Amino acid sequence: MNNHVTYRIAKTLRDNGVSCVRFNFRGVGRSTGKYDNGVGEIEDARAALNWLQKEEPNVPLWLSGFSFGCRTAVQLALQEKRVEKVLAVGLAVDMFDLSFVAQLQQTTAFIHSDTDEYGKLENLKALIAKVPAKHALFVVPNADHLCNGRLDAFSEVAQQAFDWLAALS
Repeated sequence: MNNHVTYRIAKTLRDNGVSCVRFNFRGVGRSTGKYDNGVGEIEDARAALNWLQKEEPNVPLWLSGFSFGCRTAVQLALQEKRVEKVLAVGLAVDMFDLSFVAQLQQTTAFIHSDTDEYGKLENLKALIAKVPAKHALFVVPNADHLCNGRLDAFSEVAQQAFDWLAALS
């Protein structure tokens, strides 16, 4: 929740007038529970989505996440047809079997660092080429997974990705 990339994603959304929720998955920070190998974490994300929809009942629902949170957001999007768009950041394609990404039906903007140590850019490109939904890839140049020393560049790319998603109805 307090990761600087996650913070910058939320800031981009807030700066554009979007209601958003950042939360810790079970067992992280001061949250209760313990890590559940991605299964319970999808339920954590669903609970946040349900809460946001209750608080803001008439807004379109988007999901976003960074790294593990990205993987979780995509998995939840596959289950939740009420989700209209996805902002997928830092998908660790070289660490996990993420073949399920190819089933995405929602419009998705992918943000990825060109030297991400957890997912080579060419591997992400090969995976998202299989996505049937409208999608685009936005690349943070000269950046690692955490965008160390490149957070301003990340913010610029995040704004471009947001603008692309927002322009699509």
